[in-house]
Formats: sequence, C-alpha cells, structure tokens
Amino acid sequence: MMKDKKIEQLIKAEKKRQKETIDLIASENFVSDDVLAALGSELTNKYSEGYPGRRYYPGNEYYDEIERLAQERALKIFKLQAKSWSVNVQPYSGSPANFAIYSALIAQPRGCADSNPGVESRADIMGMALSSGGHLTHGHKVSLTGKIWHAVQYAVGDDGWIDYDAVEALAVKEKPKVIVSGFTAYPRKVDFKRFGEIAKKVGAYHVADISHIAGLVAAGVHPSPFEYADVVMTTTHKTLRGPRGAIIFARKRAKESRIMNQESGLTIAEAIDRAVFPGLQGGPHNNVTAAKAVAFYEALQPSFKKYAKQIVKNAKALADELTKLGFHLVTGGTDTHLILIDLKKSKLRKETLRQAQGIKFLEGLPLDGATAEKKLESVGIIANRNTVPGDTSPFKPSGLRLGTAAVTTRGMKEKEMRKLAHRIHAALT
Repeated sequence: MMKDKKIEQLIKAEKKRQKETIDLIASENFVSDDVLAALGSELTNKYSEGYPGRRYYPGNEYYDEIERLAQERALKIFKLQAKSWSVNVQPYSGSPANFAIYSALIAQPRGCADSNPGVESRADIMGMALSSGGHLTHGHKVSLTGKIWHAVQYAVGDDGWIDYDAVEALAVKEKPKVIVSGFTAYPRKVDFKRFGEIAKKVGAYHVADISHIAGLVAAGVHPSPFEYADVVMTTTHKTLRGPRGAIIFARKRAKESRIMNQESGLTIAEAIDRAVFPGLQGGPHNNVTAAKAVAFYEALQPSFKKYAKQIVKNAKALADELTKLGFHLVTGGTDTHLILIDLKKSKLRKETLRQAQGIKFLEGLPLDGATAEKKLESVGIIANRNTVPGDTSPFKPSGLRLGTAAVTTRGMKEKEMRKLAHRIHAALT
C-alpha cells in the first residue's frame, strides 16, 4: 500500500485500463512479473557512472556483475561472439542511442568537407523518410538528428515497398557517412544484405535499427542484420518484451579515420561507448539494466521462440481478415508483427438497412487516421494513427498502425485475430 493515495489510485486505474482494453500499439508489450520486480527493486538507489570495473563511485560490485550479465545475455540471444562484437546496455531509450551512434561515427556535422583537400562534401545520415515508415531519429528535419547533421531520406515506392535500386542511386549521389536500415512503420522484411552492399559501395557505415523486430530476429523468424552491419541498435521493449530502454551492438574493429570523430586507433565499439558515457548520458539506470538482463534470460527460453512465431502468425491472420473486409494494407500484407492500413484507399463495407426495400447495401466510408484512432479507443481497441506513403503532414495522417506483440503475450491466436478484425470493422463503420 502506498502513502501517496493519488498516485496509487492512478496506478490502479491504469492497470484496470490495460486489462480491459486490447493493445494493438506496435511498439508496446506486457512485461513479466520478474521484469517488473527488477524495475521496482532497490537497484534504483545507486549511482554507477562509468562501465564495469571503471566506475566513478564506490560500492558498485554487484552492479558490475549485473551489467556484465546483461551484456553476456544480449550477445547470446543474437548468437554473437564477444571477440567480434561489443554491446552497450546503458542507453536510456532508442532515440538517445541513435544520437550516440551518430555522434561516434560522424566526424563533422552538416555535410562539411573532410579534412583532406579536394574531397567533396558528403551527407551525414541517410535514413528512411517518416512518411515511408522511418523513425524521427533517422534524420527527420524536426529531430535533432536532422538539425545537427545533414540528412537525406529515402522513400518507398508507390506500392509501399522499399526500392533498393533507388536507395542505392541516392546513396551514390549523396555519399552519406551513415546509412540507416530499419523502420517504425514498415511491414515487410528488410534486406540487410543489400543495405550492407550499398553502404560498402559508398564508404558508409551501415547502422541497423531493429527496435521493432528484435524479438523476431532473436527467435529466427526475421533475417538478422549482424552479418552485414557495422552497428545494430534495438530498444528492449516492443517484440523483445523487456523494459523501456535500448542497447547498442558494435563491431570490434576500426574504420576509416576520415569519418571517425574520435582519436586515431579507436574501434567503433570504443567510440560508441565514449559517446554514450560520458558523451551523452550520466549514470545508467541500474534497475532497468537488471530488468533488461531478466528479459534477455526470458528471450533465451524455448517458449520465446514459440511466442515470436505466434506474433507473425497472428499478424498475418489479422491482415488477411482485414483485407477481406475492405481495408487497404500498405504492401498488401505483412511479414512481421506490424500492419499499416491506408484508410484513404480502403473501401470499407458499411452495411445499412434500407427501410423501403428492406435490403442491405454496401457503401465506401472515408476516414482519416485520427478519427479511426478515436473510434477504436471508444470501444477499447488501442491503435495509433500513422502516416502512410503519400501523406504530406504527420498531424492528420491517412494511416492506422497495428501490431500483434502485446495481444500475443496475452495468449491470443489466429481465431481471436479474425474476430478482432471484425470488431475493428464494426467500430469504424
């Protein structure tokens, strides 16, 4: 029992809301009781600036063990060798993690010419456009990643799919220092091999942001980027089903000094560690680090692979039923946990009783993403409005984004997904 009754009341209200609604937010999930126990433990009481064995405060014996254990498990779930890969488990979330990566890899911001005379100016970051499914921190103009650094954006084609030839052409033209593969609202598998080849061709780092699909990659139901990337970042919630936070994997080798902003001789991993601390963050959140370690332990269990496979099965079942009901899905379906509906292209079947003849007829029903989001929330289905290809403003998007990670955690399967599609249709019509 809490002494602060107001906060206690709000926590109880939120627990009740979570139990009584269906969560289709693609970036959300439900953590285990063990993860919650670590988050709410006494580990929150201690400062531990620095890294294991190199702290700026005394009394960190057990925190060093916890962080090392989190690192070992993080490498293990993605089948990585410590001799080849380093992992930083301290980032507070995905956005500062991406910021730290760019800080480590990009020597001079905003496309400045390299120090060598005669070398032409080059872009800093090349990432997927927000309207195509990219994240703000992939160089969008309203993000600091697009203000501090010179960013160019690649887009999907008219069919909603990534056009890898167009990505390569843009990379050859702009010569970015960092190419980001990954998404926040793209429903198909990413060809990390092709991104790696493009990055190598133009002398760029390949940074894979697998925040949405990390659990699927760990379980082997989505291709892995590690063979083709220099750096891999993921958040630890979403399909990985851990606490809110992030981790950064980096190869243990040096790259060309002309695009390194650290002193000569640093590996990528060393540069990123310095960018996280002391460059960007202070003391790590030890309770969250422990909760990450717990989530990684859970991801190593056989049941997690079964869970990840069910996520994809559920997404496909939901997508198929939505399509039958007249919803237009970007790319026509999904390979992951994520579904993106283009409402402006959907022809929803609204059944109306015509009193005179006593028969039913069908008619189209135009909706925008914000209206659809509110209609669904009013009946306890939580999904978010989202931009789709062709949208010009994120404030009134035409899309609706759905995800199946959270409902799969609650035990739902294909049968429930088909029922859920009909409830979504009913709520919107």
